[in-house]
Amino acid sequence: MGGWRVTGLRWAEGAAGPALGWQGPAPGQSRVSGLAYGAELGFRALGVRHCVGARGNPCPLLAVVAGRGTGARCPECARLDRAHSVAADTIADDPRTYRVYLAWFGPGMVKVGITAEQRGSARLREQGAVVFSWLGRGPLMAARRTEELLRSVLGVPDRIPYARKRAVRTALPGIGERAAEVRALYGKAVALRGDGWPESLEPLPFEAVDHAGVFGIKGVVGVTGAVTELVDGGVVAGRLVAAAGPDLHLAPANGGVVVLDTRLMTGWELVVADARADVTVPVAAVGSGPGAGTGSQGVQGGLF
Repeated sequence: MGGWRVTGLRWAEGAAGPALGWQGPAPGQSRVSGLAYGAELGFRALGVRHCVGARGNPCPLLAVVAGRGTGARCPECARLDRAHSVAADTIADDPRTYRVYLAWFGPGMVKVGITAEQRGSARLREQGAVVFSWLGRGPLMAARRTEELLRSVLGVPDRIPYARKRAVRTALPGIGERAAEVRALYGKAVALRGDGWPESLEPLPFEAVDHAGVFGIKGVVGVTGAVTELVDGGVVAGRLVAAAGPDLHLAPANGGVVVLDTRLMTGWELVVADARADVTVPVAAVGSGPGAGTGSQGVQGGLF
């Protein structure tokens, strides 16, 4: 494990756009590289994919993990990571203030969720939420009870499969229609005050925040393929046209748009690709099953 490895796509609060986090070969060695739409990117994967460890600690076994998983953790590290997770309901005494949000990903796809207030809206961008509004703020358990109230009374899900989010991202309705669906759900949610809404959860005013511009998805043509895994020596390259959640939308030189889920990059040692290299990792055509094909697009590589 002697090279630089991606730790994920970051959407820091207040940042102009996304950035890739990197972990170096030395303990504590890290860096962040900002990404700009229109820039050409290219990298090559080397060796095998290793477990990324848990909670900032390296995997003691240096375990090799499968290329197609998005978690990049061995079973033991996955267990340790989940054992200290708010999302997994394993921490009930977190003293921080939490916010409840309503997030819209596409027509008919609105979910409820919570995030630590100190994180701002970064969690919404990490999930690829095109539009969101805050609903309330308060202690963790009050936020959890509100989340459950919306699930049980209004039938609002707390999870939406990521493949569904990705499938509709480049063919969205106008900004007014996007906000209207969130506004309608917000009205139903606040009407539950006095009917199960926790007293310690302070309601917040409706304000639709639209991320289409931040994600760069305005005017992006339909996606033609999606990377299914990286392989030793495999190259991905293209012009960055958009990014949302963990996804990079890349336009190879010979046309089309290929989506790369950056969670597939974690655990790999990555180096700059040859500027004339072709895409040589498995790419599934959109609408087909995993591994439906392999990319072979000629592109001009660049630096992350």
